[in-house]
Formats: sequence, C-alpha cells, structure tokens
Amino acid sequence: MARNDGIDRTSVRNANLTRTQISNTQRHNEREKESYINPDIVPERTALNIHFKRPTGSYAEMFAQMKAEKVISTRGLKDDACLYGELIFDVNSAYFDNHGGYDFARQFYTDAYKSAIEIVGGEQFILSAVMHADERNRAMSEALERDVYHYHLHVVYIPVVEKQVLWSKRCKDKSLVGTVKETITQVSSSKKWKSLPAMDDQGKPILQKNGKPVLRKSYSVLQDDFFNAMRAAGYTDVKRGERGSSEEHLTVAQFKTEREQERLAVLKRQVEKKEKALQKVEQKIEVQKGTAATFAEIDNMGRRTLMGKVEFSQQEAEDLKQLAQKGVAADTTIRDLQRDLKSARRDAQIWKRRYEELKEQVNDFLVAVKKAPERVMSFISKVLQAEQVESPKVQRQRKNAVER
Repeated sequence: MARNDGIDRTSVRNANLTRTQISNTQRHNEREKESYINPDIVPERTALNIHFKRPTGSYAEMFAQMKAEKVISTRGLKDDACLYGELIFDVNSAYFDNHGGYDFARQFYTDAYKSAIEIVGGEQFILSAVMHADERNRAMSEALERDVYHYHLHVVYIPVVEKQVLWSKRCKDKSLVGTVKETITQVSSSKKWKSLPAMDDQGKPILQKNGKPVLRKSYSVLQDDFFNAMRAAGYTDVKRGERGSSEEHLTVAQFKTEREQERLAVLKRQVEKKEKALQKVEQKIEVQKGTAATFAEIDNMGRRTLMGKVEFSQQEAEDLKQLAQKGVAADTTIRDLQRDLKSARRDAQIWKRRYEELKEQVNDFLVAVKKAPERVMSFISKVLQAEQVESPKVQRQRKNAVER
C-alpha cells in the first residue's frame, strides 16, 4: 500500500481460509455479488478484470475434485482446518498511474503471477488468479480530479507440502518399519508457512546467543520472494516492503483497513468542515425543538372535567406559576429593551441632525481647505498667534463684543 513517502514498494499478503470462508472470497474475487460494501468498486469496469487462471467451477468444487483424484490429501485435518490460501499482490496506485495505468498493470501482474506459481509450488494448486481493475482509488482521484484505479492481483490456492508416510510397527514385514511407504501432497497451511532456520553464506544455520537457530519468518520470506522475482523481471524501480514491519503479518482484512486509512486521511478535513456546519444547524434545530416541546407541554397540561372546567395537578399548577412569572419578567425585560431602543433611536436622530447642521456650518471651510489648504492653514496660524499677543484687556473687549 502507499506510504505517502514517494517510494513504490512491493507488497504481498497471505490469508488462510476455512471451508466456511471460501465462498465469500469467491463471490468477491469473481465479482459474483449483486452489491458490494466497498463503494469504490465500479461495476462498469468489471469486464476489464483479467484472469491469469480462470476457475473451472466453484473453489469448493475444484478442491473436492482434486481430493477425489488424490492430487491432494486432507488426511489428519480437523473440520475447521484452513484448506485454502489467498495471496494479494500489490504496489501503490501511484506506481501504475505514473507508468501508464491499465496496460502497465496487466504486464506487471502477468509477471507477478509467474512468481505466484513458484511461491505456491505449482500452477495445479492455483484455483483462481484475477487482477482487479475495477476498484477506484478515491483519495488519488479526488486529489488529481480524475479517475485513478487501484490495480492488484488475487491468487486463491491450496496450501500443500510433501509428506512422507512411513511404515508403522504393525507392518508384517519388520524390515520395512520406519521406511517410506508413500509420499503424499498434504494440505497444510501451518506447514506451508512454517518459519525455517536462517542460513549463512556457507549454508549453515545462523544461531542466537543462546545457541538456538535464528528463524526466518514465513511472511518475511514471502516478501523477499515476490520482491526478488519482480526485480529479476526488470522492475528495478520498486522497493521491498519494509523489513521487520507489521506489514508482513497483516491479514487481508487489516490490509484493506489500512489502505482505507489513506483515503480517510484525505477526506478528514472535508468531514471536519461538514461537522462544523452540522453543529450550527443542530444548535438551531435544538432551539426549535425546545420551543416546540415547551408549547406542546403547555397545551397538554390540565384535564377537562364533565362540567367543562379544566383541572390541573399540583405539579402542573406549580409549572404554570413559574411559566407565568417568567412570562411577566420577560415582558418587563422586553418593555425595558423596547424603551431603551426607542431612546437610542431618538438620540441617534438628534445627533444625526446636529451633525448635518455642523456639516453645513463648516462646509465653506472644508471647500476652502480642499481648494487652498496651505493658505487656509497659514491664515489660521496667524489668527492664533495674534490672539496670543493681545493684552488681556483687548481680549476681554473682543469677548464682550462677540457676546453682544
């Protein structure tokens, strides 16, 4: 899956499936469902899906036929044992989009299928191999404002190992006891994916400090095999999935969940915006609901008697008193607010009128300042200076003249 770090990484997942799980896997892989939970599946593109091996019947029917023909053996397996496996080969969507899309993906997974045959142990054990080209990558599509599809390969197979059956002590010919009686192809997920000892360059087991061998985890080997096969096929611009990461142990469901997180991260900001808008709407709705509920409660108070009167319970009477008191207080508050509003409007009219009168009085001055600002300011400065040098007696005479 894409890690948003600009690096294209190979990835392969394995899922072990029981007989009860395989039918749902078939319906998904072969697109046999009428509807899908995944909203990014585009039915109009299903015809573009490519089968590298098409099943000849249902997965369960093919398994039963191979068992009947003794190609495989289920000897010793429990009823709830994992009889099937599914490999999902994948590289991030950007890798294919940058290399041409559908045609490049078809060639890539043609080569990937060859590696799947080697990993499984033979094409005869593969029930179905299909490349899905009908799943839209919503995050990239929205970011690039065009459709981008997530190409990946599903390979359903039967996990088998070779098992040597030995002659038991009950054999009449004692010389045969402990020798190989027959070699069977045993169905076994646990043995197929058993961790094996790591070897050094000389082919000797690598040991821990306590002397125990270092084990190579099966899923780590699986990642190596797929990566090395694709590099050998010429795809040198891809990297291996990170070593030691939890990616190597993810189930198919976990893998798909993490892939969805990429899309959800892109949509997170849009959701947050929507939530803020919804909160405002919900607040308005709650106010309206509260008001409607209050009126409804008042309407339902009381019980009408046969004489046409209305009787109230003690609680209803108390509630009505409180509502009446609140109503009187509210009326008083409303009247006060209305009075203040009326006064404010009256004051506003007065100040507006005074402003218009003052504007009319200084209009000539404003026009003069606009036409000859320097001359006006010089005149004002001279007048102020002359007033400062006048004697107090002259100033009193001027003031008295103005007052008269």
